[in-house]
Amino acid sequence: MSDYPPPARTDTVRLTVSQAVVRFLAQQHTERDGQRQRLFAGCFGIFGHGNVAGLGQALLQAEIDEPGALPYVLGRNEQAVVHTAVAYARAKDRLQTWAVSTSVGPGSTNTLTGAALATINRLPVLLLPADTFATRSAGPLLQELERPDSGDVTVNDAFRPVSRYFDRIWRPEQLPGALLGAMRVLTDPAETGAVTLCFPQDVQAEAFDWPVELFAERTWHVGRPLPEPAALQRAVEVIRSARRPLVVAGGGVIYSQATEALDAFVSATGIPVGQTQAGKGALPYDHPQSVGAIGSTGTTAANALAREADVVIGIGTRYQDFTTASHTAFNDPDVRFVNVNIGSMDAVKHAGVGVQADARETLAALTDALAGWSVDDAYRERTAELAAQWEATVEAAYHPGTPSAGEGGRLTQNEVIGMVNEISAPRDVVVCAAGSMPGDLHKMWRVRDRKGYHVEYGYSTMGYEIPGGIGIRMASPDRDVFVMIGDGSYLMMPTELVTAVQEGVKIVVVLVQNHGFASIGALSEQLGSQRFGTRYRYRSQSGRLDGDVLPVDLAANAASLGVDVLVAQDGSSFEAALRKAKASDRTTVVHVETDPLIDAPSSESWWDVPVSEVSTLSSTQEARAVYDRWKAVQRPAYLAPSERDTPQS
Repeated sequence: MSDYPPPARTDTVRLTVSQAVVRFLAQQHTERDGQRQRLFAGCFGIFGHGNVAGLGQALLQAEIDEPGALPYVLGRNEQAVVHTAVAYARAKDRLQTWAVSTSVGPGSTNTLTGAALATINRLPVLLLPADTFATRSAGPLLQELERPDSGDVTVNDAFRPVSRYFDRIWRPEQLPGALLGAMRVLTDPAETGAVTLCFPQDVQAEAFDWPVELFAERTWHVGRPLPEPAALQRAVEVIRSARRPLVVAGGGVIYSQATEALDAFVSATGIPVGQTQAGKGALPYDHPQSVGAIGSTGTTAANALAREADVVIGIGTRYQDFTTASHTAFNDPDVRFVNVNIGSMDAVKHAGVGVQADARETLAALTDALAGWSVDDAYRERTAELAAQWEATVEAAYHPGTPSAGEGGRLTQNEVIGMVNEISAPRDVVVCAAGSMPGDLHKMWRVRDRKGYHVEYGYSTMGYEIPGGIGIRMASPDRDVFVMIGDGSYLMMPTELVTAVQEGVKIVVVLVQNHGFASIGALSEQLGSQRFGTRYRYRSQSGRLDGDVLPVDLAANAASLGVDVLVAQDGSSFEAALRKAKASDRTTVVHVETDPLIDAPSSESWWDVPVSEVSTLSSTQEARAVYDRWKAVQRPAYLAPSERDTPQS
């Protein structure tokens, strides 16, 4: 045998770095449960001098030479197109997403909010921001950050804390490893989020001889990790000891496609189910074990059971503060937690018995292991009674009487939600993200399909709604998408309506005009700040923003962007407008004014927002007294005595 190594492979293809990126992305696929699909549906972007000659040229070349390989969609706002990509990924259960190309400088940093939203919500998106020259041959460049203490820091380093994976491609040789690392994170359900690969402008256009193997089709298999037997047995023992158990269903139930397994588990055991914002849809609203939303924006039914629960079974939830009502929801002094989660960090929260595994597989295993065990009949009856009481509350909010309960006969937001709920089809999707509506929807929306509810409440980003609605409709063209949005959030990012028109993507936008920030206005009042700075008003002679209402015509604004607009004045015209919009094949904005001073039914729960300890305002003093009463029952950590001394694997 020869002592010399075999000759190096010479099968290469000469492409620019950008052309190599596009060709590679077009060949990536995911597979789960035997279903295989492309990982990237396409690439969103806005071109500037940082990417037009690099990734822009590569996308053009691909569109001409390989139509459909990686379709390009022009957006109007860099943050917005990240939201569209993230919403698409959520609608596809994280098995597909989009890439996003931006120019250098502001084009890049505009996507930071979108990156944070993706990572917080554990949703995959690939960001390809342009960067300054690797060679530094022309610096300082237009839009380049100069620092006296560092020569290799750029504005794109701001992506590091909000990305699940970050890399900068200084040389072509670094590209294969960076791309494979990015795909690993994008397809890992426990580790996913925003993936940021920064591309210096000069490197984007640089040519290199790439091994042809880099562009072979690749399938990334998304597995279903099974529960470790000992961990499962510990969970079973805790559940069997419970007299008042409660399931908290999070987004992991949806992404794992575990809704049928959850149905089987709770139908057999009788355990009631409260749902987080991301988990709403885990059970239909009228399921015998469903008690609706839980936490600060929850139902009185779920929160009553949470206060009494001796065992909380969290499935696919990260226990956000709205879910735990800022650590006041679970009041039993000896409450214990069983946490089923694909992520190790979430599986051990609240010193719980952790089962780090796939939600669907674990639920099936728990159902088998608990065969013959059930809560008692009295607990089932209490669950049904509490759920029925809440449904009566929702019915009264949806239909308060004629004329409307709002001032001057205006509709209330509760009525608007109710009419959209009743006119939409069971498989249609409601979309929201910020303001008072996410909480109202969480409490009152009667979800009928596991994908029928899409509220982004991990980051609660104003402006997410319209671009998010576009992404959902692109992912599910057979579902109508109802975007619920207040005037404050609409004014943040209405421009993607142009993209909807451009792409022929139909959504129905329900634009609720209440002349200000209704949610923060109500919160401000609760905190003793008297709705200060939350109304859209002229500045008066007093120097304060307490003059007449601003003459903002949002219906005219929407019409100027190329969509159809219907203006509703009352309940009957609003219903007619909704039906017309649903029947249309074009994006339609339905504009309606509501009374912002009528709230949704109370959740009888709390959210920890600090109130000034000292104030000359009586309203603030009164709010602080309420705050102190809630703080007295808040638990900094949930650590049941029976778990403190038990080692956890």
